[in-house]
Amino acid sequence: MTKNTRKEAPVLPLNTIMSGDCIEAMNSLPEGSVDLIFADPPYNLQLRGDLHRPDNSKVDAVDDSWDQFDSFKVYDDFTREWLAAARRLLKPNGAIWVIGSYHNVFRLGAELQNQGYWLLNDVVWRKSNPMPNFRGKRFTNAHETLIWASKNEGAKYTFNYEALKALNEGIQMRSDWVLPICNGGERLKNEDGDKAHPTQKPQSLLHRLLIATTNPGDVVLDPFFGTGTTGAVAKMLGRDYIGIEREEKYRKVAEKRLKSIRKFDSEALKVSTSKRAEPRVPFGQLVERGMLRPGEELSSLNGRHKAKVRADGTLVGNDVKGSIHQVGAHLEGAPSCNGWTYWTYKRDGQNVPIDLLRQQIRAEMN
Repeated sequence: MTKNTRKEAPVLPLNTIMSGDCIEAMNSLPEGSVDLIFADPPYNLQLRGDLHRPDNSKVDAVDDSWDQFDSFKVYDDFTREWLAAARRLLKPNGAIWVIGSYHNVFRLGAELQNQGYWLLNDVVWRKSNPMPNFRGKRFTNAHETLIWASKNEGAKYTFNYEALKALNEGIQMRSDWVLPICNGGERLKNEDGDKAHPTQKPQSLLHRLLIATTNPGDVVLDPFFGTGTTGAVAKMLGRDYIGIEREEKYRKVAEKRLKSIRKFDSEALKVSTSKRAEPRVPFGQLVERGMLRPGEELSSLNGRHKAKVRADGTLVGNDVKGSIHQVGAHLEGAPSCNGWTYWTYKRDGQNVPIDLLRQQIRAEMN
């Protein structure tokens, strides 16, 4: 008799750095297991010769072998393969961020669309302290572009709109972000005192991005981990990370960095949420609980209309019956109406919005 052997699913290596080729590493992970991917792939800068400052000192530019490709075709083939591997890993409602410069971001964007990703935004990271253009033959390159895309059209991706608004002093967050490049004490150094990585991203960029599009406990993958900025911010914010990095020298720096990172406490990890994300409370529940009585009269906030509460949680007013929203819209001659903010009830001689009763129930539910 033959024994049935079932192949065990690969285990997700949470909060570790995988070594080796990013495509092979991603293909070894379980399908549909990642909530968000942040990818900072090689830019393929096509540098020609050394770059010098006006005082003739050499600029420490990106000239590493990992950023060099023999042709655009070779780069495009690489892009196609890693983006396909990334898409396989994303959960149905997962999303991806890719970042690039003018050298590669248009190629990245085209391939994202070719593979069925759904573009949500492009975000311009405007550097408040960019490196000058030393040759004086072009504009100072003062920005990089991020593309945010969901796995599919119609996916219910995460977007913490209210948290972003709170970060921006109550104003809707725009798609141009003014943030400094990584420098000063944040810039990691190697044993010789030189930059550990030429394109280390600032924590501020990853903080905003992860607050915006992930929640605590989500799994964040970075296939070009470098010195681990994504992992460091994810760990602080209570997200799980998976890093993939080919270069041993970068892995060592990242591992040392991550050991010193501490997660914020659970209360500090909570962010502002939209009212839509709060528990749903039917108007009828106010009647069931005796907070409003059948036959009690409600008044519109503008004082022009009145309606009576019925035992089934509907209203009747003049020639109309229906929900708090339907009756309000009819009386105002409007296509829609938010009944929670439209209707008030009388307590101690004052008109009080019925929404306060809903908030009271929500507070109990929480």
